Amino acid sequence: MRTVVITGGTRGIGGALARILTERGDRVVALGSADADLATVEETEALVEKLPDRIDVLVLAAGAFSTRRVETATGLERSFAISVLSRFVLVERLLPALERGEGPIVVSLCGVGGIPAGRIHWDDLQLTRGYSLFTATMQGARALDLLGAGFAARHPRSPVRYLLWNPLFVGTGMHRQLGRPMRWITGAAAAVLAERPDPAAERLARALDELPAAQLTALRKGRPINLATDPADAVRLYAALEKMAERP
Repeated sequence: MRTVVITGGTRGIGGALARILTERGDRVVALGSADADLATVEETEALVEKLPDRIDVLVLAAGAFSTRRVETATGLERSFAISVLSRFVLVERLLPALERGEGPIVVSLCGVGGIPAGRIHWDDLQLTRGYSLFTATMQGARALDLLGAGFAARHPRSPVRYLLWNPLFVGTGMHRQLGRPMRWITGAAAAVLAERPDPAAERLARALDELPAAQLTALRKGRPINLATDPADAVRLYAALEKMAERP
């Protein structure tokens, strides 16, 4: 029986995956916003102390989207803090627990999936200038790809495998964050074109069972892709996140 920890595990793809893996006999710890505010390093680190000391699968599905820029109490842009910084903190702090697991895996949703869109704003990671939902979302996706690509270089002897998993268009309700009329247009498109969370989660569950031995795998809708990432950028991002995660 695997021990699986899922952030964003109470709704959307994370919630569907939690149900599927529980039905299969895994011990699942499904975490939602009531368990910790992942926008703060302090609560994220406090959450680590409450989690099992042996983890086989860590699924990072929590994210935040906003049409306006929102700052945390520590001055970080909220969507970046939840979608990127908290994932960095969780993987780094939970690495000993993962390395005690059997065939340990980190799964990070969603990344850009090899799609050439968005960029890292190195001179303004917190997007104090020119913030938009698209800019923040795509910067976060680029950062998630870099975290996965840089993991092997940072932990070359670790047995932990890293899966970057992009399901593309899934109806998770993100359109509710948009203003009118885009909320209606996107919602109508999602109702017709988007995949439901359950089949997307089923595909992810299968991917966990079939994951190759390589330390990094990137899948877009279940198909392997090559990541166009610069190793120097991964090192640069890790250094920036390490500084953000430092206690005052």
